[in-house]
Amino acid sequence: MGNLATPISVRKLQTALDAKAKEEPGVRFYALYDKICRMDVLRNAYACCRANKGAPGADGMTFDDIEAYGRERWLGELAQELQEGIYRPDAVRRAYIPKPNGKLRQLGIPRLAERVCQTAAMLVLEPIFEADLQPEQHAYRRDRNAQSAVLEVRELLACGYRDVVDADLSGYFDTIPHAELMKSVARRVVDRRMLHLVKMWLEAPVEELDERGRKRRTTTNRDAKKGIPQGSPISPLLSNLYMRRFILGWKQTGLERRLGARIVNYADDLVICCRGKGAETALESMRQMMTRLKLTINEEKTRTCLIPDDKFDFLGYTFGLCYWQKTGRAYIAPRPSKKSVKRMIEAVHVETDRKTTWLDAEELVTRLNRKLGGWANYFCYGPVASAYRFIDWYTTNRLRRWLCKKHKQSGKGNERYPDEYLYKHLRLIRLPMLPKAFRGRRHDVLSESRMR
Repeated sequence: MGNLATPISVRKLQTALDAKAKEEPGVRFYALYDKICRMDVLRNAYACCRANKGAPGADGMTFDDIEAYGRERWLGELAQELQEGIYRPDAVRRAYIPKPNGKLRQLGIPRLAERVCQTAAMLVLEPIFEADLQPEQHAYRRDRNAQSAVLEVRELLACGYRDVVDADLSGYFDTIPHAELMKSVARRVVDRRMLHLVKMWLEAPVEELDERGRKRRTTTNRDAKKGIPQGSPISPLLSNLYMRRFILGWKQTGLERRLGARIVNYADDLVICCRGKGAETALESMRQMMTRLKLTINEEKTRTCLIPDDKFDFLGYTFGLCYWQKTGRAYIAPRPSKKSVKRMIEAVHVETDRKTTWLDAEELVTRLNRKLGGWANYFCYGPVASAYRFIDWYTTNRLRRWLCKKHKQSGKGNERYPDEYLYKHLRLIRLPMLPKAFRGRRHDVLSESRMR
């Protein structure tokens, strides 16, 4: 829920729910709906949604509109609708964002009323289901993230789990079946009003513009009885909850023990690391389980690979054989993938385009530093030096050319804008000098010592 401080009353509620769920794995919760109607919960949910910003939904309402109307008045009316049982979610606005492969990813943007209600539901449901999620699941959870998933894969490879299933699911969020998902929710939640609320969100219509720019509403999810909209606050929890079925089934059927096959999962991305040569058997077992779960494996992108003879990409990193620059010693580690470096280069290219020359140089460098720092903060494991140097070289060249265009000067700007000007005067981040890069490398020294 971001960095916002959770009110004491809400924190006490979450602590009580979390403790109950952990102490009694089989307990079912009967009275939850009234909790999301509480004003302290709704206020906290509103603050979380506002901090996350985001575009308006199908009704076009913004947070500024709510503030002008009166936040307390708006929340009070929403609470009353929930309490009286007359609340109904409106259509989700369809939006598209480009994917790295050139295709478009569908997003569903709910109106602010749905975002606040779903976030309120998350504040109540997340402590309950957090007790059930498996340690292999790293997405959308406290104290876990994509980096923790990367580190777990690295440790498994270091411990000999080197026959790997590099798996890819086709449209995971769009194919999660509603009936089976609701069974997973109902395993812990018996409150009928809460279950009805979740079902309404799953079946909400979608609004988008047709070829002529006219609004069109469809009910694909309700008709097909599957799919959860990416972009809704509650979607991450529901996606984790359904993936739990696969991971739990993998363990309960003995596949983890029999094949020496360990899963690492982040949202719809997963790899299975096996001891010995069990990847082919693990892949076939995965196919059968995913079919039973009504999910589809993308056969074109799913494959097995044996490390160190091969390599695979996971969460922006390439895992495979690397070499120490000084000694030439080989070791297994993650490193920033070529696609990740390319995406960063493209981002720098966009920021330093001719169209941005109206910016002050300091403002442009602030934008660049934000992107460069965020990229380096994530890509700090493995041999990162070459990627850092390449991005650093590209960024300085693009910035010099941008400065020349801005001031209508000819040439590439090497003499007018030397490194000292860029780094000391404009304060451009110098990636190879960032402390996190060295901290990431120290992690790899530890891993390499374990692999010898």
